[in-house]
Amino acid sequence: MKKPLPFWQFAGFVFTGVFGMLLHFLYDITGSAFSALFSGVNESTWEHMKLLFFPMLIFAIFQSRYFAKDYNKFWCAKLIGILTGLIVIPTIYYTYKGILGISIDWFNILIFYIAAAVGFIVETRFMKSDKNFCKSPIVAIIILCIIAVLFFVFTFAPPKIPLFMDPITKTYGI
Repeated sequence: MKKPLPFWQFAGFVFTGVFGMLLHFLYDITGSAFSALFSGVNESTWEHMKLLFFPMLIFAIFQSRYFAKDYNKFWCAKLIGILTGLIVIPTIYYTYKGILGISIDWFNILIFYIAAAVGFIVETRFMKSDKNFCKSPIVAIIILCIIAVLFFVFTFAPPKIPLFMDPITKTYGI
């Protein structure tokens, strides 16, 4: 029996939470350049966004085997959900840090889970929507691939702007 969409979306949230947390430490444990592509290499906001992106993308690829046929807007909804989650992380982080003037570790972790939850909620709403907002699933997939490549490139050659700076070491990238 096929599980309903909310079940799968909750499973995706749990997967993203667990896998994202593991990716936070993967580079420190392995030190390999390959693991650096997918895991956090420092404490920058950009690297924390990577921890959300790859688990959500991996889950989407897995989930597409079950839902892409039923929801013709599957990949467009996934793109919108992932982008929403990616926007939530810096928005909440820089807003609260700007107001308080400090960074609070436990709240930074909570931001990751809030972003994942919001991303999956947005995906679910768009998949269930009656509106035909998805003109081309191929374009959505291409955009997700471009984002992945940007995460790869900026791991090794990040722009020298605050989004990419490790607030602890004041360095960029690896």
